[in-house]
Amino acid sequence: MSGGERKTPPAAVALYYDGRRAPRLTAKGRGEVAEAIMRLAREHGVPLHEDPALVDLLSRLELGEEIPRALYVAVAEVIAFAYMVRGKVPEGWKPPHRNSEPPSA
Repeated sequence: MSGGERKTPPAAVALYYDGRRAPRLTAKGRGEVAEAIMRLAREHGVPLHEDPALVDLLSRLELGEEIPRALYVAVAEVIAFAYMVRGKVPEGWKPPHRNSEPPSA
């Protein structure tokens, strides 16, 4: 980059979700701390999802705090992404029943 431009340091958050309660914030940081969060996630096979706007909102929470209801849908999409990437399904989830016969014409 040139001129007076400055690159914004990376930001990252980590969530814990046990499938019973709302997800909660377990780590957050910028710069070196964010890089460490992402490195640990990769080392442990935790999928990374890039969403700067959501990271900005979640980073305003206190560590250990449950996500607010207003962010449930956005975070549910991230959790669904993580399950899909890892080839998992949520505990107790059953796929919708599909009729084995093709629709008649």
